[in-house]
Amino acid sequence: MIIPDIVKILTNSGIPFNEANTEVKLLIEHFAGYGIADIIMGKKLDAQKLKIVEEKAKLRASTHQPIQYIIGNADFMGEKFIVNSSVLIPRDETEILVRKAVEIIHSEGLENILDMCTGSGCIACMIAKLSNATIIGADISFEALETAYKNVEKMGLFNRVLLRKSDIFSMIREEEKFDMIVSNPPYIPPKMKKNIQKEVTFEPEIALYTKDEYGLEFYKKIINGAKKHLNQGGYLLFELGIGESINVAKIMKESNFSQIKIIKDLANIDRVIFGKLC
Repeated sequence: MIIPDIVKILTNSGIPFNEANTEVKLLIEHFAGYGIADIIMGKKLDAQKLKIVEEKAKLRASTHQPIQYIIGNADFMGEKFIVNSSVLIPRDETEILVRKAVEIIHSEGLENILDMCTGSGCIACMIAKLSNATIIGADISFEALETAYKNVEKMGLFNRVLLRKSDIFSMIREEEKFDMIVSNPPYIPPKMKKNIQKEVTFEPEIALYTKDEYGLEFYKKIINGAKKHLNQGGYLLFELGIGESINVAKIMKESNFSQIKIIKDLANIDRVIFGKLC
């Protein structure tokens, strides 16, 4: 079997050609150690390794399991993060959240940051890499924190990113205060579950879905806790679910946050909201 045949395995399962082509390149790079330099040099791909790539492509085609889980990592902001079914796969949209957080940290000289619902630790790690701040990454899932630990270790950030098992603020001490709280919380309402893309069903439900009708459960909980754990003038930043910006802004205003602003993504969707505790 040749590479175009492997691409066809994916396209025949409904995966668009450009996406299939990219995914096969990822499989070849990961399982065969064959990259751009090898292509340029005209190096031949080992038949046995090509067979492994074929098997992984068939797994992707038959199950629609995300390619990131199959290879065990995901690209995010120029880094490869270890991922598995215990954590969400980092999305490009989350980069907007990280970039805004880092911008505020630099402009305001902020030092102590809390990343609530840290998952793989991608937000905490990238904030640490791009600033001088120290970050606590909190999550209720022990399995997610194990994955985050591996990413912190991989990036050499042990003195900058600390991890803590906590159900929202349950294990954040009363006296602990932060200059910023940032979060990409679960925000998909239960009613949306039946329409969710097949690939997303492989991701942890605990990190995706809320129990309330409008997807606001965790925004409310985090905003309420943030009032107690932010320093005066501290910042709160969220990634937003589609159609949630108005309601989240309202809750923030009612909880004494001001200077609330919303950032749109490339699809013109309200994607990030941030404000300052009065």
